[in-house]
Amino acid sequence: MEASTLTSHQQASLHRIEVRPILPTERERWNTLMQAHHYRGFRTMAGRTLRYVATLDDRWVALLGWQAAAYQCQAREQWIGWSWVLRRQRLHLIANNARFLILPRESFPNLASRILSLNLRRLSADWQSVYGHPIVLAETFVESPRFTGACYRAANWVDVGWTKGFARRPGAGYVYHGQPKRLLLYPLHPQARIWLAQPQPQSEWTKTPM
Repeated sequence: MEASTLTSHQQASLHRIEVRPILPTERERWNTLMQAHHYRGFRTMAGRTLRYVATLDDRWVALLGWQAAAYQCQAREQWIGWSWVLRRQRLHLIANNARFLILPRESFPNLASRILSLNLRRLSADWQSVYGHPIVLAETFVESPRFTGACYRAANWVDVGWTKGFARRPGAGYVYHGQPKRLLLYPLHPQARIWLAQPQPQSEWTKTPM
């Protein structure tokens, strides 16, 4: 829906949306709300993680969760054009938007894409602050046909194709679940794709994963 169709109240509300990392004391509340209201529920996230809340006049309206990138995904690897060696060395420079939840009774047009845009503006700096290195590419997997990924597309994410319908299970390798997903990517720097595939690392990448 175009911004021109918004009411004046909704337009004003969009400008008052703020997105920030949660405080340590808010973690239990975040987890509980995600478990209660996300269609997949919630138990944990993989690897390095960041949890965010979107607020409107200090009221929680949405939750976002970021985790380590998928270990491998053919559509992503083809889009970047990197070797398996570079993927292993630089995978920590990609973060996966594993959860995005608009809380009940809080949705209105353009809210989701606005929240995503605000989150992406600060994601790399926040990751640098916590883990000592930036993020140059964001990824997310959209369960089609349940969802279309419209809010991601409205926030200028790039659709690069389908997954193969496999998931990585601890201790079991990759297990076929028969539900391919759409992979959407968002470069956090205009040169992200080139940086990830070029032989020499960027000087900004100050820390490798432990």
